[in-house]
Amino acid sequence: MINKRSLLTSSSRRRFLKQASAAGAALAITSWFEIPGAYATALTETPRLTEGPFYPDHLPLDRDNDLIIIGDSTTPAMGTITHLSGRIMDITGSPIRDATIEIWQVDNYGSYINSHGILNGRRDSNFQGYGQFLTDSSGEYRFRTIEPVPYPGRTPHIHVRVKRGNRELLTTQCFIRGHKFNRSDGILNGIWNPKQRQAILVDFSPIPGSVTGEVNAQFDIVLGLTPAA
Repeated sequence: MINKRSLLTSSSRRRFLKQASAAGAALAITSWFEIPGAYATALTETPRLTEGPFYPDHLPLDRDNDLIIIGDSTTPAMGTITHLSGRIMDITGSPIRDATIEIWQVDNYGSYINSHGILNGRRDSNFQGYGQFLTDSSGEYRFRTIEPVPYPGRTPHIHVRVKRGNRELLTTQCFIRGHKFNRSDGILNGIWNPKQRQAILVDFSPIPGSVTGEVNAQFDIVLGLTPAA
């Protein structure tokens, strides 16, 4: 279990949130996905997976896309800081705008913020545990969180839900590609389609030059929708 701490300030957090709000311009992802409809047959629909029993029973007051720092605190959460980003698109490759993406996951102790999800009586009070982001015309999203850790019976994962208004479009999970516990995870291995199983395996790659060992993870989400849906 990793217990790294990074000295963050409220000003650095505000700078991150300001940058994230303009993620469409900042990410500037260049790929064939940017061409609506291009190579649509190559896209793999992201599989639906269980919400699990520990979706927050009380949503936190702070629900932004920076899960490392709560409110104006200067004390960061424990764990490896992870910049999770990607695009939400339909089956043709067209971006999904005005979609709310939610994520929730355990802290570095393996505990959820759900009142029934505390492991061994320990919880990192500095970890937000849940966040939201609203996509713009590019369909892009960005979070700052921690690299997920295992807990009894599960390999590391992050829960993800996509909604538009009150309509739920997808609930799924993303996993660390190559993690040793993946082979024994019943939910991951319950996905019979190998392309869909690969679609939710994500590389958590070290950021060159990061003195605190931060990582990047890109998770693109493909919804089984058409532009008219």
